[in-house]
Amino acid sequence: MTARPFRIGTGAAYSEDRIDPGVDMAARGDLDYLVFECLAERTLALAQVRRLRQGPGFDPWLEERFRQIVPVALARGTRIVSNMGAADPAGAADRAAAVLREQGVRGVRIAALEGDDLLPRLDALDLVVTETGLPLRALPGRIVSANAHIGAQGLVQALGLGAQVVLGGRVSDPALYLACLRHAHGWAADDWPRIGAGIAVGHLLECGALVTGGFYADPPYKVVPDLAAAGFPLAEVAPDGTAVITKLEGTGGLVTPDIVLEQILHEVHDPAAYITPDAVADFSAARVDAAGRDRVRVSGVTARPWPRQLKVSVGVHEGFIGEGEISYAGSGAVDRARLAGEVVRQRLEMRKADLDELQVDLIGLDAVHGPATPAWAPAPYELRLRVAGRARTETAATMVGDEVESLYVWGPVGGGGARKTVRPIVAVYSSLVPRERVETRLTWRES
Repeated sequence: MTARPFRIGTGAAYSEDRIDPGVDMAARGDLDYLVFECLAERTLALAQVRRLRQGPGFDPWLEERFRQIVPVALARGTRIVSNMGAADPAGAADRAAAVLREQGVRGVRIAALEGDDLLPRLDALDLVVTETGLPLRALPGRIVSANAHIGAQGLVQALGLGAQVVLGGRVSDPALYLACLRHAHGWAADDWPRIGAGIAVGHLLECGALVTGGFYADPPYKVVPDLAAAGFPLAEVAPDGTAVITKLEGTGGLVTPDIVLEQILHEVHDPAAYITPDAVADFSAARVDAAGRDRVRVSGVTARPWPRQLKVSVGVHEGFIGEGEISYAGSGAVDRARLAGEVVRQRLEMRKADLDELQVDLIGLDAVHGPATPAWAPAPYELRLRVAGRARTETAATMVGDEVESLYVWGPVGGGGARKTVRPIVAVYSSLVPRERVETRLTWRES
């Protein structure tokens, strides 16, 4: 009898990803592991801002997933790995345990993986901003987060100690999946061909529906069936690292070599040197072959030793964005919208609004391509004026939307549907830290 293949599936590919494909994957995936990849650099910075304001620092969708998806998976013996801990893995573990108890799910061992948060130690680390070459201390009072991108080792340790659920912070995206593969297949941390293969699996599955047809459809050239019902991907991974990427029967979308190849190159600057905390993966000799309907075999990936430094994402408060929008339609809509934009520009100058930057877009004409919009582009029948300004103070940013709203009375004829917003800017900078300066630790909970 042939042994059942090891199966690992996607439960989420970003913080606000759909819930129902995750429920389906948990119920029908016959999985060993279900992974929720829910962090991006800005997502983490905003989580730190929430935490500083005494709100939850973990992923805002954690509770919903632990109500609807996780109990279904645990009942089938599937283990859970995620970075939904965001800025507060310990708090995430506490809440996860409480939600499971509320659901009547008892005795589940939950590990919280901490140590990526460097904010309390920034002064001692004396880091430098990669983009500017200036020390981080040149940004006094503006830094809201600083998190190292950590690898799979802490997760592997947690799984080896019997964790059924592991919640980390800024664990790198592919490391979530690689950790499961290392634990399941017993791969050594320096088994470079297998580590490279595991990184490739993680890099593909953390893309979620992008591997099952999302963001691929381009009719009539690239047609994806039943895109609205596309499911999440899963992988069957052999001990040598060879993987088959597939999806559940009965879900929409599709898995083809073309789609998988596109996603291997997704967010990769150099296919021969994809740098992660666990290794520098080499995708240049990857093979992507059809292995049946909605089944694609991936092989040939390798890696070389991990970098000596880890990336650090630093969230920095950069002021505020004030924005206003209003619509114009009918004959002469473009000329009226342009006049309205100029009125707002002049009014902000008259009021001496202290703006660092101002942008005026005609959505439907030039908002995407700006000055590169061809002169022969046809005039739309309707469009929306958007004016956005960046300022150091909330007061100055508020002026932008106020002036757009005043176009109801002071602007050209026919404007309608005005709206205005002001929001803080959290920019993300990069830095590097010696990997030996980042130490992770595990704490435990039980539902």
